[in-house]
Amino acid sequence: MPLPPPLPLDPIEEAHRQWIDHGWGAVADGMAAVTSLMRAQQIMMARVDEVLKPTGLTFARYELLTLLSFSRSGALPMAKASARLQVHPTSVTNAVDRLEAASLVKRVPHPSDRRATLIEITDAGRALALDATKQLNATVFTLPDLDGTKIDALVRILAELRHEAGDFDTGDSPGKWTK
Repeated sequence: MPLPPPLPLDPIEEAHRQWIDHGWGAVADGMAAVTSLMRAQQIMMARVDEVLKPTGLTFARYELLTLLSFSRSGALPMAKASARLQVHPTSVTNAVDRLEAASLVKRVPHPSDRRATLIEITDAGRALALDATKQLNATVFTLPDLDGTKIDALVRILAELRHEAGDFDTGDSPGKWTK
């Protein structure tokens, strides 16, 4: 699907101007920041979706397969996958249902907790996750339209925003971007 032609002006900058003109100047910068983040997310998701579409994966299913492929045993409890992906358990269940129907994961009983179910990646799921990652690395993650220092600054700023919002707590050992 071809991209629409670029707009002759930045609509977020125009919205910022309008916010000020309408007496909302005190929050105009915040509106521009939030709106910019949301638009940037749409741009990046469109790029990711374009790469993943031929694989039959959504980004949520790709993330789950990749999480499982990174785990030591290739399996995680549903609740732990939900927590690590920061999504509601229902979303994980939905993703697992789809991935299981495609024979990319399987549900297995937890060896020591009869109440829990493990999600285990299959060989086909592992291969698809690796192939999708190679494609994303080649066409999306290496071309985010920013140079390295700007990417690092952006990730630091977003990590600070996420940390302040309670998204994670590094305790006494800050991460790479939250120092």
